[in-house]
Amino acid sequence: MKQILALTTLALWVVSARAQAQTWQQCGGIGWTGPTTCVAGSVCSVLNDYYSQCIPATVTGPTPPPTSSPTSVTSKSSSSSSHSTSTSTSSTVSSSAPSQPSGSCSPNLPPASAGKLRFAGVNIAGFDFGCNSDGSCTASAAWPPLTKYYGMDGAGQMQHFVSDDGFNVFRLPVGWQFLTNNVQGGPVNDANLQEYDDLVQACLATGASCIIDLHNYARWNGKIIGQGGPTDDVLAATWSTIASKYASNSKIIFGVMNEPHDIPDIVRWAQSVQAAVTAIRNAGATTQLILLPGNNWTSAETFVSNGSADALSKVTNPDGSVTNLIFDVHKYLDSDNSGTNTECVTNNIDNAWAPLAQWLRCHGRQAFNTETGGGNTASCATYLCQQIAFQKANSDVFLGYVGWAAGNFAPGYPLSETPSQSGSIWTDTSLVKACLAPKSQS
Repeated sequence: MKQILALTTLALWVVSARAQAQTWQQCGGIGWTGPTTCVAGSVCSVLNDYYSQCIPATVTGPTPPPTSSPTSVTSKSSSSSSHSTSTSTSSTVSSSAPSQPSGSCSPNLPPASAGKLRFAGVNIAGFDFGCNSDGSCTASAAWPPLTKYYGMDGAGQMQHFVSDDGFNVFRLPVGWQFLTNNVQGGPVNDANLQEYDDLVQACLATGASCIIDLHNYARWNGKIIGQGGPTDDVLAATWSTIASKYASNSKIIFGVMNEPHDIPDIVRWAQSVQAAVTAIRNAGATTQLILLPGNNWTSAETFVSNGSADALSKVTNPDGSVTNLIFDVHKYLDSDNSGTNTECVTNNIDNAWAPLAQWLRCHGRQAFNTETGGGNTASCATYLCQQIAFQKANSDVFLGYVGWAAGNFAPGYPLSETPSQSGSIWTDTSLVKACLAPKSQS
């Protein structure tokens, strides 16, 4: 009888515990349907309208959990038709917190100044069309998102996004093969760079910051940079040419490489990234942000666990500092993290953003979410709003987000953020209206 009573008591305790959120888990916010009370010892603390979190009673404010368990992430695919994947940049970002070994840092709170992201923007796709996730691209398949090249009105889109929505950054993906006109190891082709520069100048004309993104997955036609493929010197030469062109413009941000994946040696990859950083700085671009991408599609969820964070932490400027060297991370919200499904199933907070925020804060580093998004559906509006709200609450370590994607994507593309136009009137997609546009958030 005592055993039955004990089992009954245990069962009641388990049911009760399951009805409550654990410490560091979500406990409220707009659209939240899970538990709204916390286990003993924690209180439900409101970060903002979209996210509340269970905080230990001894802690005065929200903070992410100290550790996280690695979770497998399904690979993304990319092609010409699908992708699975308001401050000047001259402002200095430096490493000020003491570096500590992973796991030894106690939970830290975001500062009182957190709550407003530095960047919010949209990817303007087209020059990356014809590129695949094995790093194979065809220069002739690139489709500039500009009307002068018979593309969509990317310039008008960006003007609208800035003036009507409050965005202040655009990521401009481009295939490496386009820049060199399909010549492996060759110099940047002047005519092709000028064509790409037309898009860059259209971006700069809005007053926004512009991310130059080499969209090749750390490869050229299937072979990995520095690990059987192009040498570090070849990558460095490309970046030296690009950086020389934009060295004096504080609004330019350099995205070293889009979504490396299945990299055998992450330490060796960090050496390739180092070569690019050194080339950019030595070309005269000494103050702009440089984005450092990790392995596994530079996933925010596995950035620490797969060794990317540790390896890339050793990448420095020529003077030995890490000033304005920012980790480049991506994260989608669908069931397989592919960025190909219109429904979203997670806000990524518990499994990705909270653990990463803690690691960044412990090590005095920052990250920029340059690809995220979802379908124009109610589920994506709910979860993406929650994700952005969390990033805003931790804006000391997260610089901002860039949605995927507009430019030459048609409205029928599952993750389209391309606004429709009627005369001088632009109309945003429902997801841009609900979550991504800063003016909508305010």
